[in-house]
Amino acid sequence: MPEDAKSLLRRFYEETSVGNLDAVDELIADDFVDHEEFPGLEPDKEGVKKFFAMFRAAFPDARMEPHEMLADGDLVSCRATFTGTQQGEFMGVAPTGRRIEVNAIDILRFRDGQFVEHWGVMDAMTMMQQLGALPEQAPA
Repeated sequence: MPEDAKSLLRRFYEETSVGNLDAVDELIADDFVDHEEFPGLEPDKEGVKKFFAMFRAAFPDARMEPHEMLADGDLVSCRATFTGTQQGEFMGVAPTGRRIEVNAIDILRFRDGQFVEHWGVMDAMTMMQQLGALPEQAPA
């Protein structure tokens, strides 16, 4: 079971990285709940689809690279890196042509071959700094 969960998550990252939103329909359960809030999106399956459509529109070369994965029972967690070049508007930031590289942690619960819950943390501040929307932090 743990390897199945890791395979599902790897596949989700691969499919959404290339813009295949049909994978969301296949891999996310209809009763899915997202505990990672994103402004303007519902914390459900449709919200996930809208997020990845919006992310791909802003970063057409977006990639999600999974690193360490841990599975325990019906949970799988992963440290991942999101990369891409901003070619479209994102969260009020006009296209900059800048490249981002952002770390994230995802924890997902799965049931019957689909994900039913998600908790996550993405380094949004670093992403906004890389896009020039926030000043870079001064070295200590």
